[in-house]
Amino acid sequence: MNYHLFHLINAAAGHHDPLDDVLEWCAVWLIYLLGALAAVALLLALRSRSWSILVRVGASLALAFVVGQVVALASTEVRPFQTHPVHQLIPHDPGGSLPSDHATAAFAVAFAVGVFLSWRWGLLLSVLATVIGFARVWSGVHYPTDILAGAVIGAGAVLIIALAVRVFDRRAHQHRSGAAASHH
Repeated sequence: MNYHLFHLINAAAGHHDPLDDVLEWCAVWLIYLLGALAAVALLLALRSRSWSILVRVGASLALAFVVGQVVALASTEVRPFQTHPVHQLIPHDPGGSLPSDHATAAFAVAFAVGVFLSWRWGLLLSVLATVIGFARVWSGVHYPTDILAGAVIGAGAVLIIALAVRVFDRRAHQHRSGAAASHH
């Protein structure tokens, strides 16, 4: 199923140079635009909110990166061009394919911005993350499950950080409530 879906997407590559050029650019460079837009959103938010948003987004990205590296070490999945004839549109070294680092980072940032800052910014960044993932498959360097794994890892990391923040905030509130009650 994974290869079948990969083949459906990648088989269309290499036939329409203008479309290939756009998707090649998206596969390589769109992640930088996503990062720049996330930085703009975070900088705008810092004017009116606390630095905790930046910490939460950064922690989500860091956790996603660590989990992605652990999954990559445990995975034996190699890149599509190593085992199948593909239309490889961008150069890439052979090696592990699961999960996609691009997808993991893009979705972690998109979901974190959406959860901790603004669902509108998060939605925009999620669309860009999806385009990045599609372009990586189109370009022949990832399977669809590599992209899906990156999205799941990103979402999981954000969920873990959100739950940790909730627990921390609840404990801090209980501590403040207890301290205030003991002063009265």
